[in-house]
Amino acid sequence: MRKLKNSELNRIDISTFKSIKKTPLIIILDDIRSLNNIGSIFRTCDAFKIEKIYLCGITATPPNRKITKTAIGATESVEWEYCEKIDDLISKLKSLKIKLWAIEQAEGSMNLSNLNIEKSELKHALIFGNEINGVKQHIVNSCDEVLEINQFGTKHSLNVSIAAGIVIWSFFKLLDN
Repeated sequence: MRKLKNSELNRIDISTFKSIKKTPLIIILDDIRSLNNIGSIFRTCDAFKIEKIYLCGITATPPNRKITKTAIGATESVEWEYCEKIDDLISKLKSLKIKLWAIEQAEGSMNLSNLNIEKSELKHALIFGNEINGVKQHIVNSCDEVLEINQFGTKHSLNVSIAAGIVIWSFFKLLDN
C-alpha cells in the first residue's frame, strides 16, 4: 500500500463545502475551557459535514490563534454561532423540534453501542459539557436523551474532543444518506 498525498485526496474547497447537504446534526459546546479541544471539534465537524456548532458560556470563539491552529481551517468551513446562555439555545432548539442529547454519564443513560436513530427524526443536537464538570445537571434534565460512552479502563471519562469524535462519527453513520 502507498500512502496518498494530500493532492490525491480530492477534498472539496470551502465554497463547495458550504453549499453541500450537511449531516442533520448540531454540536453544542458548553463551557469548554481548552482552545485545543474547541479546534479539534471544529475539525471533526468539518470531516463529517456537520450542520452547525454552537459555542456557549465560557467556550472561546474564533478567531483565536490556538483554536485556528488546531482547527486547521475548519472554523472557516463549519457554520458556528456563539450563544452566551445555553438555556436560551435549548429553548430555541426545542421549539424547532430538534432532539437534544446530553453526552454524559448518568443514571438511565443510553449506551452508545445501543444507539439507533429513526430516519424520520429530522435533526439532532449533541451537547458536550465542561472538561471537568461535564454537562450541567439542569441541562441533562432538559434533554430528550442522555448518551454515554461505556469505558473499561481506570479513568472516569474521555477527553471531550475524543468523545465528540466518537459520538459524531456514530451519528454520522446513522444519519448520512
